[in-house]
Amino acid sequence: MKIFGYPRQLRLLKPGDFRYVFENTHYKVYCPGFLLLATPSRHKVTRLGFVIGKKNVKLAVNRNRIKRIFRESFRLNQHQLPSIDIIVLAIKGANQVTTDELSKSLTEAWPQLGRRVNKATAKLSSSIKRQ
Repeated sequence: MKIFGYPRQLRLLKPGDFRYVFENTHYKVYCPGFLLLATPSRHKVTRLGFVIGKKNVKLAVNRNRIKRIFRESFRLNQHQLPSIDIIVLAIKGANQVTTDELSKSLTEAWPQLGRRVNKATAKLSSSIKRQ
């Protein structure tokens, strides 16, 4: 049975975790107003972190709304993703994205990110088998 919670183990919390993803980004997926940066996880679970600054989203209520939407979408789709660490980075235009637009783009972004990771993993494992 799958558990659809969002416990502390599924979050990027420490500055070292964020630094690791920023320095070792292997996969990037664009959503309108946001960039998802991902790297293979050193843990056995998929983890999520946020970098949503005041420069791109001025009001705290909007920053919290965005994080709430991402967390809920991640919670429902976490079992489709391989073991990776993901950072949600707000970029220019993040303030203008509506809730419905963001939800729709996330339903496309999670599978796209999973396909990219699986494709790279399959390519890597096939090259190792040839040697």
